[in-house]
Amino acid sequence: MWTGKGCILTFSDFTILEQLQRNITDRRTAFARLLEHKLENAELMTREDIPPIVATLNSRVRYRIGDADSQVRLLTPDPTQGMVGLSLPLTTMRGMGLLGLAEGEAIALLRDGETTPERIALEGVLYQPEAALRKMAERANTRPALRLVHDAGAPMPSLRPDLAGDDDPGPSAA
Repeated sequence: MWTGKGCILTFSDFTILEQLQRNITDRRTAFARLLEHKLENAELMTREDIPPIVATLNSRVRYRIGDADSQVRLLTPDPTQGMVGLSLPLTTMRGMGLLGLAEGEAIALLRDGETTPERIALEGVLYQPEAALRKMAERANTRPALRLVHDAGAPMPSLRPDLAGDDDPGPSAA
């Protein structure tokens, strides 16, 4: 089914797929078979270990269907999330097919009632939430950069006015 090494899922994505499978009533549909195939053949990884080139839930992906132009969508777990035309729900064949693929991999999807499979190739993962979390954690753990200040050893100028050469004794002389 895949042209690459297979399906890589985070533990949370796998759990969502298991829940989705529990809610399916007809296990003979193409979608149910694809979902079962994903669950049986998935390599599971933690959020910290999943490569940034793998499509996970809430990733922004660029993909191509057959020879058509590339499309960019956000993989969402729920069809009600995201705006129409900007998101690709997991509950669609294309969304399910792209989940777990790595950049450069493709999948052939055979829809119910069709004889010719639809080839979907993942061209790129433009944003992956797990990779973004790792970057934020790295930034938080880095030390602040120090800046070398020139002449740090030079004496500081006095904040008092220079009174040398002034012969006025001031108000206390009166």
